[in-house]
Amino acid sequence: MQILVTGGAGYIGSHTCIELLKAGYEVIVVDNLSNSKPEALERVCEITEKDLTFYQVDLLDKEGLSKVFLNHDIDAVIHFAGLKAVGESVEVPLKYYFNNLTGTFILCDLMEKFSVRNLVFSSSATVYGATDQVPLHEELPLHATNPYGRTKVMTEEILRDLCVANNDWSIAVLRYFNPVGAHNSGLIGEDPNGVPNNLLPYISQVAVGKLERLNVFGNDYTTPDGTGVRDYIHVVDLARGHIKALERHLNSTGIEAYNLGTGEGYSVLEMIRTFKEASGQEIPYQIVERREGDVAISLANPHKANQMLNWSTQYGLHEMCRDAWRWQKSHPNGFASKKVSRA
Repeated sequence: MQILVTGGAGYIGSHTCIELLKAGYEVIVVDNLSNSKPEALERVCEITEKDLTFYQVDLLDKEGLSKVFLNHDIDAVIHFAGLKAVGESVEVPLKYYFNNLTGTFILCDLMEKFSVRNLVFSSSATVYGATDQVPLHEELPLHATNPYGRTKVMTEEILRDLCVANNDWSIAVLRYFNPVGAHNSGLIGEDPNGVPNNLLPYISQVAVGKLERLNVFGNDYTTPDGTGVRDYIHVVDLARGHIKALERHLNSTGIEAYNLGTGEGYSVLEMIRTFKEASGQEIPYQIVERREGDVAISLANPHKANQMLNWSTQYGLHEMCRDAWRWQKSHPNGFASKKVSRA
């Protein structure tokens, strides 16, 4: 069975490719490499000792993407490709709307043309917006507070309309919480361009000496230690969630949204302490003002995914920090670091 993975060279995409190959699927990756590295796919093949097919194609290139469908008998698509930096989306909203929505239009149009109607879509917990409701469940109203999040909300609505128009479609919408960690081989992990936007890669780069200190945005929230609490999920658990969603939706029709999180929350200071324990490194930090739009607590209710996908997380916070550190320590400059041997 052939699975097309858009954005498959990225952080979550590459880990999902590993799980697909391990499960016996044939994998075809399309990625424009704007925020990813081809080395990630080389490592995927090294880890699994299996091959995949890669096309450097942008989803906005309809002709190039059409050739991929012509060359392969694709059974389903896992759709990761898209711009994803919240801050940048506020600065250049049209870029985000044009890229993320148009790329999905073109992909779905070609899927319809080639009668490929099984899709797993990479959404985000940002679709819930800044709400004090916890834990977050799939039936809550969606009201994203930034252009990136709104592209996810809009795409979800488009996919629902697609299912109404043609009930042969089967779509899983996966709303991620906070993906962290790395593959336990230490060969692939998160390699953000520039200064990281997310907490754990920032902590990792402080630990390895690339960044001087961590800024903790606010310590006066109504949480046990005053810092924001988030639901962190190991990227391998997240990748496994895609396989479970794919398996269910290959044998069903309609559209369903699922939260992928642990259901447990950890504060910024807890993350710092756990990373220090896992790495043995000091993590200098300073308290600064809150960021606009941040909420005190964001926590998933993963019950629907537990029940309908028969999926649950396997890794705890220590393993998340341990694996993130194993990757960062051996790759201080990400994939640009000197090649290391497998542990």
